Amino acid sequence: MIENLFEIDLIALIKGVGYLGLFGIIFAESGVFIGLFLPGDSLLLTAGLLASQGYLNIWLLAPIFFLAAVLGDNFGYAFGKKVGPALFNKEKSFLFQKENLEKSHLFYEKYGAKTIVFARFLPVVRTFAPILAGVGKMHYPKFLFFNIIGGALWAVGLTLCGYFLGNLVPNIEKYFLPLVLGIIIISVLPSFVHVIRNRNNYFKK
Repeated sequence: MIENLFEIDLIALIKGVGYLGLFGIIFAESGVFIGLFLPGDSLLLTAGLLASQGYLNIWLLAPIFFLAAVLGDNFGYAFGKKVGPALFNKEKSFLFQKENLEKSHLFYEKYGAKTIVFARFLPVVRTFAPILAGVGKMHYPKFLFFNIIGGALWAVGLTLCGYFLGNLVPNIEKYFLPLVLGIIIISVLPSFVHVIRNRNNYFKK
């Protein structure tokens, strides 16, 4: 039996919620605030592993995760676009300032494409990125295009990674925890390095 990851029994969770529940979890983490507390990366990998062992159908699982990721981001974008102007409608506020809304718009016009893709691989950030894209009124066709790319790389990519590892590595259950952590670190590293290298552009006032 695979060890619990971050005190969540992912195998029991995945088997318990089924395909519809898995869709809801990835949807929520992709653009709904409650998704901050959900195990996205590790869940995708574990579901892929279970598919390799015959518990789930990979040809059904991968499209479900892809749709959940893309639709979740679209929900976050729509929420940000709808609620953003109301939050920032005052010139001065303790938490929200109109100046920040204008900065968000300029940021997503310039860096939105790479942000939407890279954010997929950063926990917490991936939940807020589409919401802030909506707040910043990022051009929707552009957002949708890179949302689809990011959703495919993250949701389908990690799921297939777990699936193929399950088929290639004998007794993978014994090594699953370090493998998951290693893959998550590897997937996060390029985004982290990119942000560090371009921190002056991303965080300048």
